[in-house]
Amino acid sequence: QVQLVESGGGLVQAGGSLRLSCAASGDIFTIIPMTMGWYRQAPGKQRELVASITNGGTTNYADSVKGRFTISRDNAKNTVYLQMINLKPEDTAVYYCNGQLGFKDYWGQGTLVTVSS
Repeated sequence: QVQLVESGGGLVQAGGSLRLSCAASGDIFTIIPMTMGWYRQAPGKQRELVASITNGGTTNYADSVKGRFTISRDNAKNTVYLQMINLKPEDTAVYYCNGQLGFKDYWGQGTLVTVSS
C-alpha cells in the first residue's frame, strides 16, 4: 500500500509562483518505480493531467502549462514536486498527486491552489 500526501497549495496573485510537494510513504518497492503525476480539477470541470514524470525522469506536460510548470522527483526522499511560475487565474483548481504502477493507482487528498486576478 502507498500513501500520498500533498502540501504547498494556497492563494497567490496572478503572475506569482507556488511549489507543490507530494510525499509518498508505504511500500518502497512500489514507490520507487511508480510514474508520478499531478492532476487538477477546477470547479465544474473534469480532472485533467497537468504533468507526469517516470522513475527514469521522463516528463510530460499539458500544453496549457508548458514553459510555466516543472515537475521533478527526489527518489531519495520519495517526493515529487510541481514548481509553478507565472500562475494564471485559470490555474485555480484542486491539485492531486497520483502514483501509477501497472494496475496500481494511488491518489492524494488534494491541495487547493487559488490564483487571484
